Amino acid sequence: MSHDQFENFNGLKISLCKDEINTIEKYFDSQNKGFNENQIDHKKDNELIKLNNLGYCYQHGIGKKKNEVKAFEFYLKSAEGGNSNAQNNLAYCYQNGIGTKKDNKKAIEWYLKAANEGNSRAQFNLGICYQNGVGMYFDYKKAFECYLKSAERGYPLAQHLLGHCYKDGTGTEKDLEKAIYWYREAAENGNKFSQYCLGNLYKDGDDGMEKDERKAFEYYKKSADRDYSNAQFELGNCYDKGIGIDINLAKAFEFYEIAAENGLIKAQKKLATLYENGQGTERDLDKSHFWYNKAEEHDSEVAQYNLGNCYKDGKGVVKDVIKAFEYYEKSADKGYAGAQFELGYCCDKGIGTEIDQMRALLLYKCAYDRGHEPAKQNLFNLMMKGVGRNVYWYLPGAVFVGDEL
Repeated sequence: MSHDQFENFNGLKISLCKDEINTIEKYFDSQNKGFNENQIDHKKDNELIKLNNLGYCYQHGIGKKKNEVKAFEFYLKSAEGGNSNAQNNLAYCYQNGIGTKKDNKKAIEWYLKAANEGNSRAQFNLGICYQNGVGMYFDYKKAFECYLKSAERGYPLAQHLLGHCYKDGTGTEKDLEKAIYWYREAAENGNKFSQYCLGNLYKDGDDGMEKDERKAFEYYKKSADRDYSNAQFELGNCYDKGIGIDINLAKAFEFYEIAAENGLIKAQKKLATLYENGQGTERDLDKSHFWYNKAEEHDSEVAQYNLGNCYKDGKGVVKDVIKAFEYYEKSADKGYAGAQFELGYCCDKGIGTEIDQMRALLLYKCAYDRGHEPAKQNLFNLMMKGVGRNVYWYLPGAVFVGDEL
Protein backbone atom coordinates (compact mmCIF):
# COMPACT_ATOMS: atom_id res chain seq x y z
CA MET A 1 0.00 0.00 0.00
CA SER A 2 1.42 3.38 -1.06
CA HIS A 3 2.16 5.92 1.69
CA ASP A 4 2.98 9.63 1.63
CA GLN A 5 5.46 10.79 4.31
CA PHE A 6 4.92 14.11 6.04
CA GLU A 7 7.48 15.66 8.39
CA ASN A 8 5.87 16.91 11.58
CA PHE A 9 7.82 19.41 13.72
CA ASN A 10 11.14 17.91 14.80
CA GLY A 11 11.06 14.78 12.70
CA LEU A 12 7.70 13.24 13.67
CA LYS A 13 6.43 11.46 10.57
CA ILE A 14 2.79 10.70 9.90
CA SER A 15 2.31 7.93 7.38
CA LEU A 16 -0.99 8.19 5.56
CA CYS A 17 -2.29 5.59 3.10
CA LYS A 18 -5.37 6.08 0.94
CA ASP A 19 -7.64 4.25 3.39
CA GLU A 20 -6.42 6.41 6.26
CA ILE A 21 -6.93 9.59 4.24
CA ASN A 22 -10.51 8.46 3.58
CA THR A 23 -10.93 7.91 7.32
CA ILE A 24 -9.68 11.42 7.96
CA GLU A 25 -12.16 12.75 5.40
CA LYS A 26 -14.95 10.98 7.34
CA TYR A 27 -13.74 12.72 10.50
CA PHE A 28 -14.01 16.04 8.69
CA ASP A 29 -17.50 15.12 7.46
CA SER A 30 -18.59 14.18 10.97
CA GLN A 31 -17.22 17.50 12.20
CA ASN A 32 -19.49 19.26 9.71
CA LYS A 33 -22.50 17.20 10.90
CA GLY A 34 -22.20 18.26 14.51
CA PHE A 35 -19.50 15.81 15.53
CA ASN A 36 -19.50 15.12 19.28
CA GLU A 37 -16.01 14.70 20.74
CA ASN A 38 -17.50 12.62 23.57
CA GLN A 39 -18.21 9.91 21.01
CA ILE A 40 -14.50 9.17 20.98
CA ASP A 41 -13.14 6.82 23.58
CA HIS A 42 -10.02 8.74 24.61
CA LYS A 43 -8.64 5.68 26.38
CA LYS A 44 -8.00 4.03 23.05
CA ASP A 45 -4.55 4.88 21.79
CA ASN A 46 -5.56 4.64 18.15
CA GLU A 47 -8.26 7.29 18.67
CA LEU A 48 -5.74 9.61 20.30
CA ILE A 49 -3.37 9.03 17.39
CA LYS A 50 -6.16 9.95 14.96
CA LEU A 51 -6.84 13.15 16.87
CA ASN A 52 -3.16 14.06 16.73
CA ASN A 53 -3.04 13.26 13.02
CA LEU A 54 -6.14 15.37 12.42
CA GLY A 55 -4.38 18.25 14.14
CA TYR A 56 -1.46 17.78 11.80
CA CYS A 57 -3.73 17.69 8.74
CA TYR A 58 -5.46 20.91 9.78
CA GLN A 59 -2.14 22.58 10.51
CA HIS A 60 -0.66 21.78 7.10
CA GLY A 61 -3.79 21.78 4.95
CA ILE A 62 -3.79 18.05 4.14
CA GLY A 63 -7.25 16.97 2.93
CA LYS A 64 -8.88 20.22 3.99
CA LYS A 65 -8.18 23.93 4.15
CA LYS A 66 -5.39 24.88 6.55
CA ASN A 67 -6.73 25.91 9.96
CA GLU A 68 -4.20 26.35 12.77
CA VAL A 69 -6.87 27.02 15.41
CA LYS A 70 -8.53 23.67 14.71
CA ALA A 71 -5.10 22.04 14.60
CA PHE A 72 -4.42 23.36 18.08
CA GLU A 73 -7.81 22.10 19.31
CA PHE A 74 -7.20 18.57 18.06
CA TYR A 75 -3.69 18.51 19.52
CA LEU A 76 -5.15 19.66 22.85
CA LYS A 77 -7.78 16.89 22.86
CA SER A 78 -5.20 14.24 22.07
CA ALA A 79 -2.67 15.68 24.53
CA GLU A 80 -5.19 15.77 27.37
CA GLY A 81 -5.95 12.13 26.61
CA GLY A 82 -2.29 11.32 27.21
CA ASN A 83 -0.80 11.05 23.70
CA SER A 84 2.82 12.14 24.10
CA ASN A 85 3.29 13.07 20.43
CA ALA A 86 0.30 15.41 20.69
CA GLN A 87 1.69 16.83 23.94
CA ASN A 88 4.94 17.60 22.11
CA ASN A 89 3.02 19.18 19.22
CA LEU A 90 0.83 21.18 21.58
CA ALA A 91 3.92 22.50 23.36
CA TYR A 92 5.36 23.51 20.00
CA CYS A 93 2.14 25.39 19.22
CA TYR A 94 2.36 27.28 22.51
CA GLN A 95 6.05 28.01 21.93
CA ASN A 96 5.49 29.42 18.44
CA GLY A 97 1.98 30.83 18.71
CA ILE A 98 0.40 28.35 16.28
CA GLY A 99 -3.40 28.46 16.59
CA THR A 100 -3.14 30.03 20.03
CA LYS A 101 -1.43 32.83 21.92
CA LYS A 102 2.29 32.29 22.42
CA ASP A 103 2.96 31.02 25.93
CA ASN A 104 6.43 29.68 26.74
CA LYS A 105 5.40 28.65 30.26
CA LYS A 106 2.68 26.35 28.93
CA ALA A 107 5.04 25.12 26.23
CA ILE A 108 7.49 23.97 28.90
CA GLU A 109 4.71 22.30 30.89
CA TRP A 110 3.63 20.20 27.91
CA TYR A 111 7.17 19.42 26.81
CA LEU A 112 7.84 18.17 30.35
CA LYS A 113 4.73 15.96 30.33
CA ALA A 114 5.70 14.40 27.02
CA ALA A 115 9.37 14.08 28.01
CA ASN A 116 8.43 12.33 31.25
CA GLU A 117 6.48 9.85 29.13
CA GLY A 118 9.73 9.08 27.32
CA ASN A 119 8.93 10.99 24.13
CA SER A 120 12.29 11.51 22.43
CA ARG A 121 11.19 14.53 20.42
CA ALA A 122 9.86 16.30 23.50
CA GLN A 123 13.09 15.50 25.35
CA PHE A 124 15.00 17.05 22.45
CA ASN A 125 12.75 20.14 22.33
CA LEU A 126 13.05 20.56 26.08
CA GLY A 127 16.82 20.47 25.69
CA ILE A 128 16.59 23.23 23.09
CA CYS A 129 14.55 25.30 25.55
CA TYR A 130 17.12 24.82 28.32
CA GLN A 131 19.97 25.67 25.97
CA ASN A 132 18.32 28.84 24.63
CA GLY A 133 16.56 30.00 27.79
CA VAL A 134 13.03 29.61 26.40
CA GLY A 135 10.55 30.05 29.26
CA MET A 136 13.31 29.46 31.82
CA TYR A 137 16.90 30.31 32.68
CA PHE A 138 19.72 29.01 30.51
CA ASP A 139 20.82 25.62 31.82
CA TYR A 140 23.37 23.86 29.62
CA LYS A 141 23.70 20.93 32.01
CA LYS A 142 19.97 20.18 31.84
CA ALA A 143 20.04 20.70 28.07
CA PHE A 144 22.78 18.09 27.85
CA GLU A 145 20.78 15.68 30.03
CA CYS A 146 17.71 16.09 27.80
CA TYR A 147 19.74 15.53 24.63
CA LEU A 148 21.29 12.42 26.19
CA LYS A 149 17.89 10.91 27.04
CA SER A 150 16.57 11.66 23.57
CA ALA A 151 19.74 10.42 21.85
CA GLU A 152 19.67 7.15 23.76
CA ARG A 153 16.17 6.63 22.39
CA GLY A 154 17.57 6.98 18.88
CA TYR A 155 16.49 10.51 17.93
CA PRO A 156 19.03 11.71 15.29
CA LEU A 157 18.83 15.47 15.96
CA ALA A 158 19.50 14.87 19.65
CA GLN A 159 22.40 12.57 18.77
CA HIS A 160 23.85 15.34 16.62
CA LEU A 161 23.57 18.02 19.31
CA LEU A 162 24.91 15.60 21.91
CA GLY A 163 27.96 15.24 19.68
CA HIS A 164 28.31 19.04 19.76
CA CYS A 165 28.02 19.05 23.55
CA TYR A 166 30.84 16.55 23.93
CA LYS A 167 32.98 18.28 21.29
CA ASP A 168 32.62 21.78 22.77
CA GLY A 169 32.20 20.87 26.45
CA THR A 170 28.67 22.31 26.64
CA GLY A 171 26.91 21.09 29.78
CA THR A 172 29.49 18.34 30.20
CA GLU A 173 33.23 17.75 29.97
CA LYS A 174 34.87 17.70 26.55
CA ASP A 175 35.20 14.19 25.19
CA LEU A 176 36.13 13.90 21.51
CA GLU A 177 35.73 10.14 21.49
CA LYS A 178 32.11 10.42 22.68
CA ALA A 179 31.49 13.34 20.31
CA ILE A 180 32.57 11.25 17.33
CA TYR A 181 30.52 8.30 18.59
CA TRP A 182 27.32 10.36 18.66
CA TYR A 183 28.07 12.10 15.36
CA ARG A 184 28.42 8.64 13.82
CA GLU A 185 25.21 7.43 15.42
CA ALA A 186 23.34 10.43 14.04
CA ALA A 187 25.02 10.08 10.64
CA GLU A 188 24.04 6.41 10.44
CA ASN A 189 20.48 7.49 11.21
CA GLY A 190 20.61 9.85 8.24
CA ASN A 191 21.33 13.16 9.99
CA LYS A 192 22.84 15.42 7.33
CA PHE A 193 24.38 17.80 9.87
CA SER A 194 26.40 15.07 11.56
CA GLN A 195 27.43 13.70 8.18
CA TYR A 196 28.74 17.17 7.34
CA CYS A 197 30.53 17.51 10.71
CA LEU A 198 32.26 14.16 10.24
CA GLY A 199 33.31 15.28 6.78
CA ASN A 200 34.95 18.36 8.30
CA LEU A 201 36.70 16.34 11.00
CA TYR A 202 38.08 13.82 8.51
CA LYS A 203 39.10 16.50 6.00
CA ASP A 204 41.08 18.61 8.46
CA GLY A 205 42.14 16.00 11.00
CA ASP A 206 40.78 18.31 13.72
CA ASP A 207 40.75 17.59 17.46
CA GLY A 208 42.85 14.47 17.26
CA MET A 209 40.79 12.87 14.47
CA GLU A 210 43.03 11.06 11.99
CA LYS A 211 42.91 12.84 8.64
CA ASP A 212 41.17 10.80 5.93
CA GLU A 213 40.20 12.76 2.83
CA ARG A 214 38.39 9.84 1.21
CA LYS A 215 36.11 9.46 4.24
CA ALA A 216 35.61 13.22 4.27
CA PHE A 217 34.45 13.07 0.65
CA GLU A 218 32.09 10.18 1.40
CA TYR A 219 30.46 11.96 4.35
CA TYR A 220 30.10 15.20 2.38
CA LYS A 221 28.46 13.17 -0.40
CA LYS A 222 25.95 11.62 2.04
CA SER A 223 25.08 15.02 3.47
CA ALA A 224 24.89 16.67 0.05
CA ASP A 225 22.54 13.94 -1.15
CA ARG A 226 20.21 15.07 1.64
CA ASP A 227 20.27 18.58 0.17
CA TYR A 228 22.48 20.26 2.78
CA SER A 229 23.96 23.28 1.01
CA ASN A 230 27.14 23.50 3.11
CA ALA A 231 27.94 19.89 2.22
CA GLN A 232 27.17 20.56 -1.44
CA PHE A 233 29.68 23.41 -1.34
CA GLU A 234 32.33 21.22 0.31
CA LEU A 235 31.69 18.46 -2.21
CA GLY A 236 32.32 21.02 -4.93
CA ASN A 237 35.53 21.98 -3.13
CA CYS A 238 36.59 18.31 -3.04
CA TYR A 239 36.20 18.03 -6.82
CA ASP A 240 37.85 21.44 -7.21
CA LYS A 241 40.94 20.64 -5.12
CA GLY A 242 41.13 16.85 -5.46
CA ILE A 243 40.21 16.13 -1.83
CA GLY A 244 39.43 12.42 -1.55
CA ILE A 245 38.57 12.28 -5.26
CA ASP A 246 40.20 13.12 -8.60
CA ILE A 247 39.97 16.75 -9.68
CA ASN A 248 36.93 17.35 -11.86
CA LEU A 249 36.20 21.03 -12.46
CA ALA A 250 32.91 20.36 -14.22
CA LYS A 251 31.64 18.36 -11.21
CA ALA A 252 32.97 21.05 -8.87
CA PHE A 253 30.99 23.66 -10.79
CA GLU A 254 27.89 21.44 -10.65
CA PHE A 255 27.90 21.21 -6.85
CA TYR A 256 28.82 24.86 -6.33
CA GLU A 257 25.84 25.73 -8.53
CA ILE A 258 23.47 23.48 -6.55
CA ALA A 259 24.61 25.06 -3.28
CA ALA A 260 24.27 28.55 -4.76
CA GLU A 261 20.74 27.85 -5.96
CA ASN A 262 19.95 26.65 -2.42
CA GLY A 263 20.89 30.11 -1.17
CA LEU A 264 24.39 29.55 0.26
CA ILE A 265 26.15 32.92 0.02
CA LYS A 266 29.71 31.61 -0.24
CA ALA A 267 28.59 29.30 -3.06
CA GLN A 268 26.98 32.23 -4.87
CA LYS A 269 30.24 34.18 -4.62
CA LYS A 270 32.22 31.17 -5.79
CA LEU A 271 29.89 30.59 -8.74
CA ALA A 272 30.20 34.24 -9.76
CA THR A 273 33.99 33.88 -9.75
CA LEU A 274 33.83 30.67 -11.80
CA TYR A 275 31.66 32.35 -14.44
CA GLU A 276 33.98 35.36 -14.43
CA ASN A 277 37.07 33.20 -15.02
CA GLY A 278 35.48 30.45 -17.11
CA GLN A 279 36.51 27.73 -14.67
CA GLY A 280 34.51 24.51 -14.97
CA THR A 281 32.13 26.28 -17.34
CA GLU A 282 32.15 28.76 -20.21
CA ARG A 283 33.01 32.33 -19.31
CA ASP A 284 29.81 34.33 -18.87
CA LEU A 285 30.10 37.82 -17.39
CA ASP A 286 26.33 38.33 -17.33
CA LYS A 287 25.88 35.26 -15.13
CA SER A 288 28.87 36.29 -13.06
CA HIS A 289 27.24 39.65 -12.39
CA PHE A 290 23.92 37.93 -11.61
CA TRP A 291 25.48 35.74 -8.91
CA TYR A 292 27.50 38.59 -7.41
CA ASN A 293 24.20 40.47 -7.13
CA LYS A 294 22.50 37.46 -5.49
CA ALA A 295 25.25 37.28 -2.89
CA GLU A 296 25.15 41.05 -2.37
CA GLU A 297 21.45 40.79 -1.52
CA HIS A 298 22.64 39.07 1.65
CA ASP A 299 24.96 42.00 2.39
CA SER A 300 28.17 40.08 1.65
CA GLU A 301 31.28 42.27 1.78
CA VAL A 302 33.14 40.04 -0.69
CA ALA A 303 30.27 40.15 -3.18
CA GLN A 304 30.07 43.94 -2.81
CA TYR A 305 33.81 44.17 -3.47
CA ASN A 306 33.50 41.97 -6.55
CA LEU A 307 30.55 44.00 -7.83
CA GLY A 308 32.72 47.08 -7.42
CA ASN A 309 35.31 45.41 -9.65
CA CYS A 310 32.62 44.53 -12.22
CA TYR A 311 31.44 48.14 -12.44
CA LYS A 312 34.98 49.54 -12.40
CA ASP A 313 36.12 47.36 -15.32
CA GLY A 314 32.78 46.93 -17.12
CA LYS A 315 32.70 43.15 -16.60
CA GLY A 316 29.20 41.90 -17.48
CA VAL A 317 27.78 45.40 -16.94
CA VAL A 318 28.12 48.89 -18.39
CA LYS A 319 31.17 50.51 -16.82
CA ASP A 320 30.10 52.83 -14.01
CA VAL A 321 32.83 54.15 -11.69
CA ILE A 322 30.31 55.84 -9.38
CA LYS A 323 28.58 52.51 -8.72
CA ALA A 324 31.99 50.90 -8.35
CA PHE A 325 32.85 53.46 -5.68
CA GLU A 326 29.54 52.82 -3.87
CA TYR A 327 30.07 49.05 -3.76
CA TYR A 328 33.68 49.43 -2.60
CA GLU A 329 32.45 51.75 0.16
CA LYS A 330 29.83 49.25 1.36
CA SER A 331 32.41 46.49 1.51
CA ALA A 332 35.10 48.68 3.08
CA ASP A 333 32.71 49.74 5.85
CA LYS A 334 32.51 46.04 6.79
CA GLY A 335 36.29 45.87 7.12
CA TYR A 336 37.16 44.07 3.87
CA ALA A 337 40.80 44.93 3.15
CA GLY A 338 40.63 44.59 -0.64
CA ALA A 339 37.72 47.04 -0.76
CA GLN A 340 39.48 49.47 1.59
CA PHE A 341 42.44 49.47 -0.79
CA GLU A 342 40.26 50.03 -3.89
CA LEU A 343 38.24 52.73 -2.13
CA GLY A 344 41.49 54.38 -1.09
CA TYR A 345 42.65 54.28 -4.70
CA CYS A 346 39.36 55.87 -5.83
CA CYS A 347 39.83 58.69 -3.30
CA ASP A 348 43.50 58.99 -4.26
CA LYS A 349 42.83 59.34 -8.01
CA GLY A 350 39.30 60.78 -8.03
CA ILE A 351 37.58 57.71 -9.48
CA GLY A 352 33.82 57.92 -8.93
CA THR A 353 34.35 60.63 -6.32
CA GLU A 354 36.34 63.79 -5.66
CA ILE A 355 40.03 63.48 -4.85
CA ASP A 356 40.57 63.15 -1.10
CA GLN A 357 44.11 62.01 -0.41
CA MET A 358 43.80 62.22 3.36
CA ARG A 359 40.92 59.74 3.23
CA ALA A 360 42.91 57.66 0.76
CA LEU A 361 45.81 57.60 3.23
CA LEU A 362 43.56 56.36 6.05
CA LEU A 363 42.01 53.68 3.83
CA TYR A 364 45.40 52.45 2.62
CA LYS A 365 46.50 52.27 6.26
CA CYS A 366 43.39 50.25 7.22
CA ALA A 367 43.94 47.87 4.32
CA TYR A 368 47.62 47.45 5.16
CA ASP A 369 46.85 46.83 8.84
CA ARG A 370 44.57 43.99 7.70
CA GLY A 371 47.37 42.39 5.76
CA HIS A 372 46.77 43.83 2.28
CA GLU A 373 50.39 44.15 1.17
CA PRO A 374 49.83 46.23 -2.04
CA ALA A 375 48.50 49.06 0.15
CA LYS A 376 51.99 49.58 1.60
CA GLN A 377 53.45 51.14 -1.55
CA ASN A 378 50.49 53.47 -2.07
CA LEU A 379 50.63 54.52 1.57
CA PHE A 380 54.36 55.17 1.22
CA ASN A 381 53.82 57.26 -1.94
CA LEU A 382 51.27 59.54 -0.27
CA MET A 383 53.48 60.00 2.77
CA MET A 384 56.38 60.97 0.54
CA LYS A 385 54.12 63.65 -0.97
CA GLY A 386 53.59 65.07 2.52
CA VAL A 387 50.03 63.84 3.01
CA GLY A 388 49.37 63.35 6.72
CA ARG A 389 52.21 65.57 7.93
CA ASN A 390 52.70 66.10 11.72
CA VAL A 391 51.53 62.64 12.81
CA TYR A 392 53.85 59.72 13.45
CA TRP A 393 53.18 56.91 11.00
CA TYR A 394 54.97 53.62 11.17
CA LEU A 395 55.75 51.25 8.33
CA PRO A 396 58.35 48.47 8.55
CA GLY A 397 61.64 50.11 7.66
CA ALA A 398 60.36 53.69 7.91
CA VAL A 399 58.92 56.21 10.38
CA PHE A 400 57.02 59.25 9.08
CA VAL A 401 55.66 62.40 10.64
CA GLY A 402 52.23 63.48 9.35
CA ASP A 403 49.32 65.88 9.95
CA GLU A 404 47.41 65.60 13.20
CA LEU A 405 44.20 63.62 12.64
